[in-house]
Amino acid sequence: MQQNRTVKKKPFQFRNIKRWFKYKYLLLTRAKGGPSIVAMGFSIGLAVEMFTLPTAGLAFFLIFPLIYLFRASMAAALIGFVFGKIIYLPLTIVHMRVGGMVLPHGTRKFLAHANLPDWLDVFLGSNLKLLVGGMVVGVVLGLLVYFPIRWGLEFYDAKRKEKRKKRKAQLLIRPESTT
Repeated sequence: MQQNRTVKKKPFQFRNIKRWFKYKYLLLTRAKGGPSIVAMGFSIGLAVEMFTLPTAGLAFFLIFPLIYLFRASMAAALIGFVFGKIIYLPLTIVHMRVGGMVLPHGTRKFLAHANLPDWLDVFLGSNLKLLVGGMVVGVVLGLLVYFPIRWGLEFYDAKRKEKRKKRKAQLLIRPESTT
């Protein structure tokens, strides 16, 4: 006789969300390869987000080959991408200014066609400034953020290892003192 056992899945509970996030945080901080991989992933996600809007979201797909190329953490890249979404709007003005400085004057002449309406010409010109400025600012932000994140994770890792050494030393001392 064969018994028909069904395993009941536990219902979703909001109190488990905190535990899940803590677990994912620990996985990220203790990632194989260390802090440099996590910091690189965060920097890539942040840099790519800075020029996603003018590309209608297609720049998101650039994360995957960059993660593979630099051997970075995908989870950290997604966190960096989300963080970039939060800071994107205040930086839009900076993107436009940097894009205006980087692009040569008269770029619109090469983009404008005789049969395009004026509003489309202005739209293409401003998006080009936003795209180029976003790329420059994204690379600079990625480089600026990489080192503090890496150093912070290295500090956290060293502190955790030191705490484990102390705890291990205490466990080794206690049994000897009781005999």
